[in-house]
Amino acid sequence: MMVFLTAKMMQRTALFVTVGGLVTSLITTFLPHWKTMNSDLNEVENWFSGLWHTCLYTEEVGIQCKAYDSIMGLPMDLQISRVLMSVSIGTGASAVLAAFPGLEGVEMCMEPPGLKRRLLIFSGVLSWVSGLTTLAPVSVVAYTTVVDFWDEGFPDVMPRWEYGEAMFSGWFGGLALVIGGTLFFVAVCMGDYDRQTSSVPNSPQVKQKTQHYLKTEVL
Repeated sequence: MMVFLTAKMMQRTALFVTVGGLVTSLITTFLPHWKTMNSDLNEVENWFSGLWHTCLYTEEVGIQCKAYDSIMGLPMDLQISRVLMSVSIGTGASAVLAAFPGLEGVEMCMEPPGLKRRLLIFSGVLSWVSGLTTLAPVSVVAYTTVVDFWDEGFPDVMPRWEYGEAMFSGWFGGLALVIGGTLFFVAVCMGDYDRQTSSVPNSPQVKQKTQHYLKTEVL
C-alpha cells in the first residue's frame, strides 16, 4: 500500500475531491430545494425555496417555478448566500485551473523551479476559501430556518419552512472542498519530503525506501 501512497497520487486525489466539491456546490447554488414547506390544510401542495426562485409542486400541474421579483426584497440571509456561493464557485474553479499545471507529470509550468509547488499551495488556499464560502451561507440559512421554525410569534396552524435537500448537498460540497484543499497541502509536504531525502543518497530513509521497492519487485 505504501508504494501507491506517493505525492503524485495525493495530488490527483486532491484534484478529484476538489472537482467533486466544486460540482456539488455549483448544483447546490441553483437548486430550488434549500427550504421546503407543506401545509396540513392542503397536503397536495409543496413549496420549495432557493437562492434564485421559488417553486410550487402540485399533483395536477406538476412543478412551477418563479424568480424573485426584486433582489432588495429578499431576506438578508438569501442576499448574503447569493454572494458567497458565487464567490465559492469562482474560487473553486480557480483552484482547479491552478492545480492542473501544478501536477507532477503535466508538462506545464516547469520553469522556474518551485513553480508547481507554489501552484499547488495556491490551489489549496483557494479550495479552502471555496469550501468555507459554501459552508457559511448554507449554515446561515439553516440557522435562520431553525429560528423561524421555533418562533412562537407565528400561529400554530401556519406552515413553517424546513430543511431541503440542497442544504445537505451544500454541506457535503463545502466539506469536500475543504478536504481537497487539505490534501493539496499534504501532497506538497510529501513532495518536499521526497526531495529532501533524495538529495541525501546515503540517508537511512533512502536505503529503507530502496529496499522496500526491491522487495516489492521480487514479490
